[in-house]
Amino acid sequence: MKLRIKFAKSGCMKFIGHLDIMRYFQKAIRRAGIDIAYSEGFSPHQIMSFAAPLGVGLESEGEYLDIQVHSALSSRQMVEALNQVMTDGMKVCSVRRLPEGGKNAMSIVAAAEYRLHFFEGCSPEIQQAFREFMAQEELPVLKKTKKSEILLNIRPLIYDFQINDKEVFLKLATGSVHNLKPELVMETFFARTGEMWNSFACQICRMELYAWRADVKEPTDADLSKYGQVQADSFISLEELGDSIE
Repeated sequence: MKLRIKFAKSGCMKFIGHLDIMRYFQKAIRRAGIDIAYSEGFSPHQIMSFAAPLGVGLESEGEYLDIQVHSALSSRQMVEALNQVMTDGMKVCSVRRLPEGGKNAMSIVAAAEYRLHFFEGCSPEIQQAFREFMAQEELPVLKKTKKSEILLNIRPLIYDFQINDKEVFLKLATGSVHNLKPELVMETFFARTGEMWNSFACQICRMELYAWRADVKEPTDADLSKYGQVQADSFISLEELGDSIE
């Protein structure tokens, strides 16, 4: 049986890297008495995988890991058992059973939603400038890769946005092929205004991770390179792909 665990990460825990979070959950699952399955061979390990690593310094309300278990209690009981062994800054939000043959979260992540809270707020001038920035069909950015630099149009990878007097909300392409970080969006925006992006001026929180909806034809690379080819409602949260265990 495969289970999907949704958890939140905040406070001091936002400074803990992905590998340490993985080790943390390995210990927490044992302490909570979850009947997790182990791999075979000379060095067995817990069968688990995380949806998408979160950058150090970012908070989150929607992180996911998939595990395989031999047996399971109700979703409510497992959430309670895990939260009893969680430290401050870590909270399990839900545990859901995945359908038979369901793909793991890592392979299906397509988008992520972020909230950027600006400590000093967003002036009306900044809000208007940001809307004009987003109204463009092309936002070319020189993006560094492991081997070189490529000129990338990031606008088609920004699926939705909102801005108010304190916060910016972004729904961005996320995954192994296309992965756009909110920091790059804001760096590009402030560079257009002639100012330098100050990452310490706001707190970034990843609110949710999404997969493509079953009734939506997954776009090709060509589609993802054209502005307006992907609609903001083309996604379903990873949590919704599983069922609660009563």
